[in-house]
Amino acid sequence: MARNRVIYQSEALFVSKDASSTAVGDHEQLERVQSANYSFSISRQDINQYGQLGRIDSLVLEAPTVSVDFSYYLGDGWNEMALGFGESNDFTVGFASGHMTATSGKNLYILTSEEGVDAVDTDSPQSVIGIGNAYLTDYTLDASVGSIPTVSVTMEAANINGGADVIFSTNKYTNISTPAINQADGKKRTDNIELPQATTGVGSVTALRPGDIAVTFGSAESDAQDGPIVDISDNVSGAHIQSISLSLAMSRSPLERLGSRFPFARTVDFPVNATMNVSAIVNEITAANLADIIDNQNGVTIQVTFKDRDQTTAKSSFKLVNAKLDSESFSSSIGSNKTVDLTFSTQIGGPEDQTNNILYSGAYAGTAPFA
Repeated sequence: MARNRVIYQSEALFVSKDASSTAVGDHEQLERVQSANYSFSISRQDINQYGQLGRIDSLVLEAPTVSVDFSYYLGDGWNEMALGFGESNDFTVGFASGHMTATSGKNLYILTSEEGVDAVDTDSPQSVIGIGNAYLTDYTLDASVGSIPTVSVTMEAANINGGADVIFSTNKYTNISTPAINQADGKKRTDNIELPQATTGVGSVTALRPGDIAVTFGSAESDAQDGPIVDISDNVSGAHIQSISLSLAMSRSPLERLGSRFPFARTVDFPVNATMNVSAIVNEITAANLADIIDNQNGVTIQVTFKDRDQTTAKSSFKLVNAKLDSESFSSSIGSNKTVDLTFSTQIGGPEDQTNNILYSGAYAGTAPFA
């Protein structure tokens, strides 16, 4: 019987350790996923000739790029570790270090169960869409009053496939063709892979709340040369922060060569810029001067900590190291609160850069992904 539709109930998103992974232990399910979108477009060149109006052929000269983006609720770091981001309890590992080195990328899989059946614990898988050799191009964290902190991830991939003959066997799904490309020769791989049975999640927290977020701006809170002209201290006298957005954009250049239909690598375009946008309701003004900021502004460390409901246990913490104030914009009108929008940025020079970077610490204490 043909199904009528597919809704979120019937789907689960998985990620591989790397593009060559095949074993069930080298694949993990991402948790608290809220959306997943993927697409591709093919660019062709028409072949025409004198004496004939219509084209005689239409050839693909450049490999299509498969675009994929998905979002999930921020948790205790499980998803970040599965996706290959750097994590350490002492903030010594660059957050994006694992995505800056030359790799084969990761594979993503979207499992679909039968209509009306939860994908979680399903023993009746119907199909799998695979996305091969996916590389990170953007990671954005958004947190605001009245909303659950959410992460959005964008990736570029080389290939996409689909299969409708998935088999369930002893807590795993089999008979799934890998979507990966062998980047050395540009040919598709022919391996079959195994996925673990979908579960409700392994994290220690269902979701984080905006009321349990702490933001500190280092010396920008007290030094007129480092901070804005609005009070951003983390006590009750400081501006009332309404939203923050932390963005890590990693543009990539596909490297191609004669004799191959696919890029043999997608290298990161350095330097990488990381930015944090902060929106707040203004209350107090500080004794700062733009002339002083121009003359001698030091980099500051901005830390955003997402705590559990007890407001003491940190579940996820981000540090923007050596960030500098780029802009400050005030807005005031009849009938609304006066607001300020701040933009800070830092520039990451490489995977091991400890002077300018994003550092991350997650509280997940269980078995590490792919262990």
